Amino acid sequence: MGYAAALSKAWSGLDDIGKGRNITVRFLCDEYTVDLQNRRVLSLSCNAPAKDYISILILHYLKQKLIGLPAISGEWITFQQLDGGQGYFSTFKKRVIDPIMKKYGWNPKAILDLPERFKAKRIQLADFSIVLEVFDNIPVLITLWQGDEEFGPQANILFDKSIKDILCTEDIVILAEFVARNI
Repeated sequence: MGYAAALSKAWSGLDDIGKGRNITVRFLCDEYTVDLQNRRVLSLSCNAPAKDYISILILHYLKQKLIGLPAISGEWITFQQLDGGQGYFSTFKKRVIDPIMKKYGWNPKAILDLPERFKAKRIQLADFSIVLEVFDNIPVLITLWQGDEEFGPQANILFDKSIKDILCTEDIVILAEFVARNI
């Protein structure tokens, strides 16, 4: 029941755009079929309905994709630069950055294995960095710094500035949290 109103609103936002079609959307390393006629989002990897929060995120993305996604800007921004990001950062850190640190903090080089499993590429930034394409035209940058005697390891996740024109800040939190849990 908790997501019912949000799901209904997300589906109704697609009524005029893609009525009666099935559309495939890639999200991280999975593909989902969005059945607009029957209002279902199905994971193709496990042939099961997507969780409600994933369905909402996919539907919000799909609406923007059908309207037209903005070009990738090439400018990376932090979470704090998003609308409301400053006030929500401590929660974002707990839900996104801390899990990345827990997994890669003392072995940051391990993140360089991700391009084998995801649509990702290594880049030369920080000590170790990758750019993951979470959805088509939505890249995120994960940066890791090794710790030393003076400073502990650090991590961050950055977003292409164009994400502001695709998803709201709440959706970006869900997207980033999903990435952090699945990388």
